[in-house]
Amino acid sequence: MPKEQIIAEIKKLKKEKNVLILAHYYQDKDIQDLADFVGDSYNLSVKAAETSQDIILFCGVHFMAETAKILNPNKKVILPDTNAGCSLASSCTYEEFNAFKALHPNAVVVTYINCTADIKTLSDYICTSSNAVKIVNSIPLDKDIIFAPDKNLGAYVQKECNRPLILWNGTCIVHEAFSFQKVLNLYLENPNSKIIAHPESEAHILEMAHFIGSTSAMIQFMKTDNTKTYIIATEAGILHQLEKEIPHKKLIPAPIHEENTCACSECAFMKVNTLEKVLNCLKNEVPEIILDKETMDKARLPLQRMIELCKS
Repeated sequence: MPKEQIIAEIKKLKKEKNVLILAHYYQDKDIQDLADFVGDSYNLSVKAAETSQDIILFCGVHFMAETAKILNPNKKVILPDTNAGCSLASSCTYEEFNAFKALHPNAVVVTYINCTADIKTLSDYICTSSNAVKIVNSIPLDKDIIFAPDKNLGAYVQKECNRPLILWNGTCIVHEAFSFQKVLNLYLENPNSKIIAHPESEAHILEMAHFIGSTSAMIQFMKTDNTKTYIIATEAGILHQLEKEIPHKKLIPAPIHEENTCACSECAFMKVNTLEKVLNCLKNEVPEIILDKETMDKARLPLQRMIELCKS
């Protein structure tokens, strides 16, 4: 089926079935253009919690669709492909993390939203890259804090908050792929540029960045900043929205270690979703995210704490 026909059919079914399509910035550009809302993890969570539509079609990875289901237990949540996983979420299993938590019985547990529903049930607070510093700063200084699963984001938060954190040893393969030397060389070739980095990146990348922030924060910064050229250290899918919103600026994806056909860092899990899979998902309303009530109820508490705390 031609792409134009697939898109027309998706739009038709979306209207007929009263479906909200959410897409992460790292999705393929055609999927982003079809979505009712494109955002980062935090904004997608809020949008999922607010929706009145009957079905949520989540174009992202599995933990994101789980989060939408937790926040909307009575709605049908569907995901184009259940193989859309996350290296970071996979690095932290329930059994291992439960044992780790037991070693620090009095610690408050703050977990990055990039984790499974099971890990969320073991958490006191969920955070995203946009609010992790705020969440940690809200916890009394006399409390120990476990921060999981991303050690790079944890190290950044630890530095920003000036307090020790007990870090889980997990990382994102996308944000660990950037080459310090290649980024530095690129900056030397473009001395009037600014390096923009996601806090999941390694410390040596963050140390040379002019701005560090969540995907949404990076976009907002580049829209309002006067610089004309940016070297962007995050998943390359972000470029699509930026090219539409700031077409007059030069956007350069930060180069990675590997010598391959793509000089930028892309998340293979995010790119598992395709237009064809979105259409099939809408037609058949599968794969559906199914979670038991006990898991959803436990996992919802730390998510709601995050949302309420970030309203103020």
